[in-house]
Amino acid sequence: MRKMMLIALLTVMAVGVWAGDDQKPWDNGRLKVSDNQRYLMHENGTPFFWQGETGWLLPERLDRAEAEWYLQRCREEGYNVVQVQVIDNVPAVNIYGQLSNTDGWNFAAIDRKGVYGYWDHLDYIIRLAEQNGIYIGMVAIWGGLVKDGKLSVEEAKKYGAFLGNRYKNRPNIIWFMGGDIQGDIKPEVWNALATSIKAADPNHLMTYHPRGRYTSARWWSKAAWLDFHTFQSGHRRYGQRMGNKDYPIPDDTEEDNWMYVDSTWAYNPMKPVLDAEPSYEDIPMGLHDKNEPRWKACDVRRYAYWSVFAGSCGHTYGHNAIMQMLKPGYPTSYGDAGDVKTWYQALNDPGFQQMKFVRQLILSFPYFERVGDQSIIVDNGTKYDRLIATRGNDYLLVYNYTSRDMKLDFTKISGEKKNVWWMSAGTGILRYLGEYDSKVLTFRPHKTGFGIEDGVLIATDATKDYLAKDQIRIADRSLGGKARDLNE
Repeated sequence: MRKMMLIALLTVMAVGVWAGDDQKPWDNGRLKVSDNQRYLMHENGTPFFWQGETGWLLPERLDRAEAEWYLQRCREEGYNVVQVQVIDNVPAVNIYGQLSNTDGWNFAAIDRKGVYGYWDHLDYIIRLAEQNGIYIGMVAIWGGLVKDGKLSVEEAKKYGAFLGNRYKNRPNIIWFMGGDIQGDIKPEVWNALATSIKAADPNHLMTYHPRGRYTSARWWSKAAWLDFHTFQSGHRRYGQRMGNKDYPIPDDTEEDNWMYVDSTWAYNPMKPVLDAEPSYEDIPMGLHDKNEPRWKACDVRRYAYWSVFAGSCGHTYGHNAIMQMLKPGYPTSYGDAGDVKTWYQALNDPGFQQMKFVRQLILSFPYFERVGDQSIIVDNGTKYDRLIATRGNDYLLVYNYTSRDMKLDFTKISGEKKNVWWMSAGTGILRYLGEYDSKVLTFRPHKTGFGIEDGVLIATDATKDYLAKDQIRIADRSLGGKARDLNE
């Protein structure tokens, strides 16, 4: 018996860290842009759908045990990218009282014997993320610091060389320039930082995180160092202009994050794009007035489906408490102190747990052929009543935020007959609605027993078997449901 147990243990260890057949994402090769320039993929052709989480102050505010718990919970909920600020001050100070810059921008002696330094802790976090199958989206320096002159061109070259050389061999790095800032503010610094990182580390993808209501393509569409675009749809509700004289979008479109996909693709060359900062769950609308209503789980779901169905290569979720790593004893912003809701309490909020359904749904169908196609929808609405559709050759998906009647053209995909399901965006539960002829049909989700809920109507060519008629949930292809091997 003991011999059989030993053989079983060795077998588990031989197949890797994770139980089951799942690999780490980078086991499929490094990330690259797909051939059609719309999506991300691995070198072996495996799709990479970005399910991002916002942990801006993770390197500064969490200790080793807290970071382990946070990243484990991210894995359990299917997140494969966590966006962090590498430094949020010059110098930045972490929970252990260690400084990011002990000798200005000279990092020659940054690793001190017997000292668990700032960068040692970041190394540890990156290794934890690697164990959990998660990429770290590294915002090298927050934009306001560059705006304030705390990083010059020459300093950016030194800092970029340090970052690139330190992390070039880690498999789970994605680089971010910017950090909530327009690209025409100190562009020479961003270019110097980006090119110096890329010179040392040409194998990791790089993007730019812009100011709210901007896309990175506005400034960096032809930048050789930028592999894919992001936009920040921001935290304002419809009509919240808030006295901004230099408003870059039309009034009353503040929540329409779907519009940034086409506006980004209007620049040449085309590159993948995603919403790297939509409205955060449980943050005041507009950010700065604690008396404003808070964004809810249904809002963050809507932002995800609107963006992804428009053609994004993924989506980043955020939560007010988590992105700041709120806990007692730390300065806080945006309506709450750390004793109102901590970051670890927020991990139980519904929006944090519901983003995985978007990824699971998209990966259930042929990936690279998918396009946004609003011609599927007849008589569309505006604002919250706007339906949004995406399709492949033999499947279509329509997101409906208000559960209103929807008139859809099933002739846009192949098949004389179509199998149809409804998926609740809040629970991921599927219900088979039946087989229908290929024509224009009207569906009334609120009259089919669903109540008023946001969800997705799914239609496939009846000859295809992407989903089973008795299937009650979308299959989870992530590492989220896999147990960790404690002997790793």
